[in-house]
Amino acid sequence: MPGHTVATYSFELYPPRTPAAELAVYESLGHLVAAAPEFISVTYGASGSTSEASLGVLRHLLTTSVPPMAHLTCVGWTYEDATRVIREFLDAGLTSFLALRGDPPAGSHEGDDFLGDLKSAGELVQLIHSVQSERVPFLQEAVPGFPQAARIRRGGKVTIAVAAFPNGHPRSRSVEQDLDTLLAKEAAGANLAISQLFFHADDYLRFLEQARAAGVTMRILPGIMPILSPARLHRMVQLTDERMPKQLLARLEAAATPDEQYAVGISHASELSRELLDGGVTGLHLYTFNKHQAVLSVLESVGLYSPTSTPTKEHA
Repeated sequence: MPGHTVATYSFELYPPRTPAAELAVYESLGHLVAAAPEFISVTYGASGSTSEASLGVLRHLLTTSVPPMAHLTCVGWTYEDATRVIREFLDAGLTSFLALRGDPPAGSHEGDDFLGDLKSAGELVQLIHSVQSERVPFLQEAVPGFPQAARIRRGGKVTIAVAAFPNGHPRSRSVEQDLDTLLAKEAAGANLAISQLFFHADDYLRFLEQARAAGVTMRILPGIMPILSPARLHRMVQLTDERMPKQLLARLEAAATPDEQYAVGISHASELSRELLDGGVTGLHLYTFNKHQAVLSVLESVGLYSPTSTPTKEHA
């Protein structure tokens, strides 16, 4: 099957907010790191509301073999604040970022000026590149065969991912606007995209085909989230404005116990991942909700991961 032997996988988690959550996050993180993903991304609260916790998890990942990716949003930042945080992350050794416009804080409206000085993910992408180029404008590297010689090259590059929306951004007027926005992000210097969750493989595969036809060349990873309860599904639909997947909802509601709901969620995410891999996708990005077993079970189901042990099930 196309892509099955070469596909990569990566994970997203969010920083802990309490001491008890911190213990749980780092316990799960150990399992996720042991699975040897391509990278692990760590979310970042608007205006830096989880900055210390985020940086703590990211610094921990820097001590492992798995590259960390730091989330950043435009919400509430001045240029000075954003520059300071970007520099702090770069100085810590981080070289991968997910640049997001961000959502309005609870209780605000679209017309509210909640973004700060940076008005788009593209502007944030440009600022990250600018801060990095100011930090390390150039490097010297040896010339093979000439021990005393050195040549100058541009400073270390960064990976900057952006969001993509297979079924359209909630504030977008058309597919064409979504594609133009993604093209603008790539033109600003983005070199990877990660999709919002979706529930049908055709949604992503159609979007990927449209993006390529529009001229987007960067890699676009599909975002996969195991949905383990009806409550979780309703919450995700509310947050993303995705259409309710009625068949999945019916299967979850028909499940009599949490274990049965868990099995339904793993089955759906595995079926979705398998269809994507059969369609030629070469990587999956899995949203973990800070729990490792569900995403690892999905990867095991599609043949991308082979566990050395079977941890205890976790429920939503």
